[in-house]
Amino acid sequence: MAHPKSRISKQRKRKRRTHYKAEAPNVMSCSNCGNPVLRHHICDECGHYRGKPVIVYEDDDY
Repeated sequence: MAHPKSRISKQRKRKRRTHYKAEAPNVMSCSNCGNPVLRHHICDECGHYRGKPVIVYEDDDY
């Protein structure tokens, strides 16, 4: 069975893990309506992607 030569202290382990952080999502504004949208996603409000309509809603009540 494997046996470590020395125990890694909590401080040393935590120093190594300081760079494991969650990053904030890249949010940009929709070019059509100006609402915040995640990059490379269709706008939920107007259905546009990169200035072109992708989803056409039947009702304008959406």
